[in-house]
This record gives sequence, structure tokens and C-alpha cells, in this order.
Amino acid sequence: MRINPSINITAISPDGSDFQSRSAVVEPAGRGYEYVMGLELAANAQGWAEEAAMKLDAPGVEPGKWDLVLHPSNLWLTIHESIGHPTELDRALGFEANYAGTSFIYPPEDVIGKLKMGPEFLQFEGNRTEFGGCATTGWDDEGVPAEAWPIIKDGIFVDYQTTREQAAWISQHTGIDRSHGCSYGQNWESMPFQRMPNVSMLPGEESLSEDDVIAATERGILVEGRGSYSIDQQRYNIQFGGQVFWEIRNGRKYQMLRDVAYVGRTPEFWNSLDVIGGAQTYFLGASFGDAKGQPIQVNAVSHGCPISLFRDIDIINTA
Repeated sequence: MRINPSINITAISPDGSDFQSRSAVVEPAGRGYEYVMGLELAANAQGWAEEAAMKLDAPGVEPGKWDLVLHPSNLWLTIHESIGHPTELDRALGFEANYAGTSFIYPPEDVIGKLKMGPEFLQFEGNRTEFGGCATTGWDDEGVPAEAWPIIKDGIFVDYQTTREQAAWISQHTGIDRSHGCSYGQNWESMPFQRMPNVSMLPGEESLSEDDVIAATERGILVEGRGSYSIDQQRYNIQFGGQVFWEIRNGRKYQMLRDVAYVGRTPEFWNSLDVIGGAQTYFLGASFGDAKGQPIQVNAVSHGCPISLFRDIDIINTA
């Protein structure tokens, strides 16, 4: 079972010349209606409305280098586009290209066990067993039992997402000859092919809270919620916005900003990661309609992550 609650709140200036929205505050999940009840949408709506109104008067961001604290409600989409899609083996080998491009993580023999994607504490796993995940299942569409496996281990890229057919293509480089269970067809009449599992960034071993991560930031921006985004055809150059932006001064939230987007190149971006939160900051975001293939098929997939601090990221003003 999957569920996709949503809410969008818009504030309009008194003279009608401007409007700002607060959306993307709830995420799809592989759960039931108890998940919706637990979100307490009505109780939280007032606070979200106040944030939408605050955006009307917020100053625009000063472009340049900033430290960036990404809340999981924002970071999950960056993970989806810059880690999830480029580690699909069919993209890396060029079998999937027309719909959303190929991958910079290739050829397999040159990147598996060699490509440095981040600091040593950076861990990513593909996981078709994660509780609440939209891509969680018991078996894939080739009958392969669901499992979890490392994609990035100790900051190094180590494996792709595979089906039965694909596993043999790279087994000499990974030492793994079984499928990771990534075969999926959207319905009975659709041909199953390699689709993204839940791809998640593991929290840090230290129990750092959101406040702890913000306190480690002298001058930065906290980004919450997903916004607009742009990625090139190899998932190498990236740009992401958000919903709410808070300027951080001397380790504390100072004021709201607007018109913020961060840009970079995927390897450099992830290698700028400096601090990650503990398990208590872990949050599972999701894409309910991830399209791929021709004819197009739609999959749902989740991405978990802790709050994270990146250093010296290029920020642009989108106004």
C-alpha cells in the first residue's frame, strides 16, 4: 500500500502584487491511513501558513559561497537525482538515455571501488526492505527476494542497482553475481525493467541533533522542503531550490530568506559534506511518480537521510 497526502498553502500580499507558497511539507509513504493521521495536517497548517506569509517580506539571498544545512525534506530530492538515478546500471551503460539521460558514474570497471563520492562517513544503501518505503516489497518482478546493499561505502562508490540480467554484467567488478531485486513493471501489461529501489543515506554514528548541526554553521542557509530543480543529461551538473530558507548566523537561525537555489557538480557537492545528523534526524522523503522508459512507466521510490551540512556551496538568487 502507498499513500500520497499533500497540502499547499499560499499567502498573497495585501496589494495582490506578490504571492508565496508553502508546500511539500508532507511526503508519500508505503503506509496506510494511520500515516496521514500522524501528520496532524490541520494542527500544523497554521505554522505553515505563517511561513508562507513570512516569505512575502523576506529579503532575497546574496549570491555567493555559503555553508548549506539541508533538511531531509529537501535533501531527499537531491539524493534522488544525483545518487539514485546515476547509479542505475542501465543508465550508466547507455541502455537508458532518451528519458532523463545517462550517468556520469561509468564505465563500471573504472568507478566501482574507485570513485570517491564523499567523505569516509558517507554511506548510501539501496534498500527494498525499508519500513515505509514506497519501493519496499517482498520480491521484485523477477521473483528476487528484497534486500539492502551498499551503493556508496565509506565515501567510495561500490555498486549499482541491478536486475537478474544485469548482475552478471558487472559481477567481475563487484564480486556479486545475484540480482539486487530492482526489476519492476508498473502493471500486468508492462514489461519489467530496472527501476530504482529506496536509496538512502545512513545517519551518523554520533547523535547530533538539528540544533547541533546548525550550531556548527557560522554563516549559512538552512533549506527545508523541495523546490524547483535542474540536472544535466549525465546527472553531473545540478541545481536545486527549496520551500523555506533560513539564514544562519553564528550557529543560530537569524532570518528567513527567499529566491535561493544551490548549484554544483555532483562529486564536488557530496565531497563538501562535513557534518551529518544522528538517527533522530533521519527522515524518509519520496517521489510518488518517478517516470522512466519508452513507453513511459511510473514507479514510486523513497529516500531517507539525516540533516546534513555542506561547506562552501555556490548559491544563486533566482529572482
